[in-house]
Amino acid sequence: MTLLCMSRRQLQPNPENASVQELREVTRAGSFETATRCTAIQFLILGTSREQVSRALLVSERSLRKWVRDFNERGIDGLIVRKRSGRPKKLRGKQVEQLAQLLEQPEQVERTFWTARAFHGYISEAYKVDCSYSTVVRFFHEQDFVLKVPQPWPDRQDEQQRQAFREKLRELCQLADIELWYADESGFEGDPRPRQRWDRKGRKTRVTKNGEHLRMNVVGMVCPRTGQFFAIETTHVDSDVFQAFLDEADKYIQRKRPRNIIILDNASWHKRKTLEWHGLEPLLLPPYSPDFNPIERIWLTMKARWFNNHVCRNRQALYDRLDQAILEVISKPKAVQKTASIGKDF
Repeated sequence: MTLLCMSRRQLQPNPENASVQELREVTRAGSFETATRCTAIQFLILGTSREQVSRALLVSERSLRKWVRDFNERGIDGLIVRKRSGRPKKLRGKQVEQLAQLLEQPEQVERTFWTARAFHGYISEAYKVDCSYSTVVRFFHEQDFVLKVPQPWPDRQDEQQRQAFREKLRELCQLADIELWYADESGFEGDPRPRQRWDRKGRKTRVTKNGEHLRMNVVGMVCPRTGQFFAIETTHVDSDVFQAFLDEADKYIQRKRPRNIIILDNASWHKRKTLEWHGLEPLLLPPYSPDFNPIERIWLTMKARWFNNHVCRNRQALYDRLDQAILEVISKPKAVQKTASIGKDF
């Protein structure tokens, strides 16, 4: 028994299997576990005692003996940590194809949409699938499904007008002498509706509410190509306010192309014939088509970044918060370019 223990302690890595330099290269490229094993073998080859290596790397001598044996038997390959296969999947083979089709087409079983819990209950009963709820959620993710909140969508869109607008916009984008701007108005609330959040069971989840409804409007315009953004704050929006916005925008925006087209929705104050556009050429969106205006995404990011579960104590606090949000957007044109990109639809 004593001789066996001594032979284990005397087991040393065979330096002919790999040089110290080769082990260092694997250390730099491998995972943390692989790097630890290769480092241990390097130390042992260089003459460091096993006790010192064990203390330095915080590993047991038993692990060191195993790594030395693996290295001597298979060289560097014996030190590389492979990804573990894990447990076999509950849903596999042809069954996956059937369930993926069912997930994509809930109308097959007279449903309009699936929840993970409903899908779990249905396949457990109809397909006799014995799996957990978390397995179903993982299956949803594997099929590129994510949890979404449906957005209200107008049913009075004219698809012919929308398609004609797409084609016109494609033509304008290809003209080198034209710059496209997008303008819109949005309301910002000082006490917005709280969003869902994760919290521990039994804990009361609360946000501050002062009982006073605070709201401000922002009128803005953006150029997706350059990332320029300009906006003003106002208590309301009408023709006079919009004219003031155009007057101020004329002082600050940089026009880098001869023609500048500003694309807007069909609000009444955008159509007043006496408006002074200061060289901007207005182009109205098709009715009920906010998805064609990329500035809508700017509003969403501003609200998510600055007003998500944030309550302003008074109107001045709301003004200050809006100032910070607008200045942040103005100061990051590259981020604006990415957010306001008009996408592949055009």
